[in-house]
Amino acid sequence: MSDAGQQGQDPPPGEVARGAGFAVAPGTVKRPGVLVAMPFDRALLARFKETFPTARWRRKLRRWFVPGTTAEQRADAWIAREISALDAYGDDKGRDAYAFEPLESPYLTAEPAALLVRTPYSRAVVDTLRTIPFAAWAPEIRAWRVPWRSYEALKEAWPVIEAAAIESEPAARRARREAARNPAAEAERRRRRHPVPRGDAPPLGAAVEVAEGVVVFEALDDAPITETEALAHYPAITVPGPLVWGWWRIPTLSEIAETVQAAAPDAPGRGWWPATRAGLEERLRRLRETARAQETRKRRAEAATESREPR
Repeated sequence: MSDAGQQGQDPPPGEVARGAGFAVAPGTVKRPGVLVAMPFDRALLARFKETFPTARWRRKLRRWFVPGTTAEQRADAWIAREISALDAYGDDKGRDAYAFEPLESPYLTAEPAALLVRTPYSRAVVDTLRTIPFAAWAPEIRAWRVPWRSYEALKEAWPVIEAAAIESEPAARRARREAARNPAAEAERRRRRHPVPRGDAPPLGAAVEVAEGVVVFEALDDAPITETEALAHYPAITVPGPLVWGWWRIPTLSEIAETVQAAAPDAPGRGWWPATRAGLEERLRRLRETARAQETRKRRAEAATESREPR
């Protein structure tokens, strides 16, 4: 029943974590009920047995079985009460720690119920916040909500979060783009072509990844590339042998959704590789930004047209 005792053992089918070491799994049609996993604590176990006197310990599964067609609802209600009591103490500790040593940052807001983290979009920020216990994205306020009981974990990770947020500010992004701006390279990119090995070309019509992001190649040239100045804009390509131009376009949302994600670039030296999760998410983000910008321009144009019409 302890966490250590459950290590290395597969959970029952359909088990769902409820947080704080609690989890539930459904019973069977022949034996309706619910399997309950929880952290080992004598006082907690005594309260559990008092609430569920018919519960039986399943040694092989290392879980308690609570019989009954409404067992899951009753178990969830009991778990929620236990977590609430645990959280009250943890939240008080977090508030006291914050009062003693507060984090001061424009990206952090302290509210009575939780801490709110609002930053410009950054994959590093998202990945770091996902490691914070009980932190969750709140879409209705477009912020990460971190309970007070997780304050110490947030404080430890905050230097990484704040540094990534600062780097993701629009002004910082613009400064990096200006510093790295290369008019010749930008002109080359607008041609929507990319060198690929003639003997190891990407599949046509499928989303793959290149240094510039996830694209779909539509056609390949037959003749090897002889434009050495143009090839200078693709220093990452190191494979020997003749290269040809591949002509690409931006993938659609449906093409991104249908693409099987690769774990990592398998051979970046050839100039293309199967699309990774990070590449697909970045392309999806850019497509959504473009769609929002187009919708905004459309609404503004319609509003301007209506304002010019005679009434």
